[in-house]
Amino acid sequence: MNPALLLLADSRLPAGGHAHSGGTERAIVSGAVHDVPSLAGFLRGRLHTAGMLAAALTAAAALQASRTGTGDPVPGDAGTARDADAGGGDRSPWVLLDDEIDARTASPAQRDVSRTQGRLLLRVARRVWPSELLDELARAVPNPHHPIALGVAAHAAGATPEEAAMAAAYHAISGPATAAVRLLGLDPVAVHALLADFTPGLTAVAAQAHVAATSAFSDLDRAPRWGALPAHSAPALDLLAEQHAQAEVRLFVS
Repeated sequence: MNPALLLLADSRLPAGGHAHSGGTERAIVSGAVHDVPSLAGFLRGRLHTAGMLAAALTAAAALQASRTGTGDPVPGDAGTARDADAGGGDRSPWVLLDDEIDARTASPAQRDVSRTQGRLLLRVARRVWPSELLDELARAVPNPHHPIALGVAAHAAGATPEEAAMAAAYHAISGPATAAVRLLGLDPVAVHALLADFTPGLTAVAAQAHVAATSAFSDLDRAPRWGALPAHSAPALDLLAEQHAQAEVRLFVS
């Protein structure tokens, strides 16, 4: 395993991850999460929906980074609204992938959170792992979704796409778990034991996400088939995100 993966997954990385609960705060307010067993169910649901999606999209970003090396425009895909305004033509793969994540993120609040975290991570990654590719991403999409920033940062740090997927999957449950400790005063050892129990699930999700992302790049002579990427949804998480965004009193940003 690339040691850089530990840095990317570390909550102490100054990329703003510690300020987000991933819906845990609102789930606690609703009573859905109130102890370690209920937290386990919540995290399991996150891992296999939002976590799986984020892992696959992160792996796709890492694969795109390894494929282009410099973020060259990708020909042959259908245009987007942003591209139409610019008059069409060749389009940055980062714009195309960013649009795919938009389409898979139903909640406006979730989209805002993803872009906020992506922007902060991109800013940090450009200083920690200077890379022409990260600079190209910043020019193409100044506020990228978090999976794109994570995938490209992982590539710049020398991690593999599957390792990038693992970082995304871990991020999907570690932040919410830490938030539950802070909000409910749970035993941190018990919560970390719970995270340890998720090791087989994390490994499986990362592997599945990598396979799904790789299928989008099966034809190296053509543009990626973004439609092959998964589109898992979690309506309950979307509702929690929207409720949290409207809450007058909250400890976490999301």
